[in-house]
Amino acid sequence: RLSVALDQLRSRSPLPPVSFTLKIFPYQLYPEASKEGEDKYEWYKKSRYGDSEEKMKMYTSVMSAYGKSCGIDFKFGGTVANTIDAHRVLQWVQETKGEEGVRKAVELSSTALYSQYFEHEQHPSSKETLFAATAAAGVPEAEAKAFIEDEYEGLQDVKMLIREQAGNAVDAVPYVVFEGKRRDFTLQGAKEVEEYVKAMEQVIKESS
Repeated sequence: RLSVALDQLRSRSPLPPVSFTLKIFPYQLYPEASKEGEDKYEWYKKSRYGDSEEKMKMYTSVMSAYGKSCGIDFKFGGTVANTIDAHRVLQWVQETKGEEGVRKAVELSSTALYSQYFEHEQHPSSKETLFAATAAAGVPEAEAKAFIEDEYEGLQDVKMLIREQAGNAVDAVPYVVFEGKRRDFTLQGAKEVEEYVKAMEQVIKESS
């Protein structure tokens, strides 16, 4: 929905006098998750719904409907696991593509990561998943391989950014901040497209 809102604003004629650049900051809901991971369906059922099959089926039905309305085909199999390496890759893509190419690169790489995990039941931080994400962002294979295979490259920077988000009172996702000239606008939780557009329009209004 945020991507749709950004596209709507970028397609206006004339273009708004303010441009918005997407920047992703790392945050982990479950930093204690193992890298190997465990069955996603069973993990959700046990940790969120008291091992209730009935409640889990209700959850999957609701999420499937939400996803369908946005063109997302949610799947609930596969593996839930630690996401720190996925965050390492996203931060690296943002830092290495440069200002001109960062928006497209970040949107492509993040979309590839999300799609593999949520729609194709892939491990969120496996090397295969990360290679697919960097390829989608146009990162040369040799560069991506060198970075992904060095599990310590960028790790401390990502951990520092995660601590910063916690210090900013982030405790859930999505957590979207629109940076304005006079003030920032924070929208927590999944919002409708119109709500994101309204926040950006307010930023534009206060910047004139």
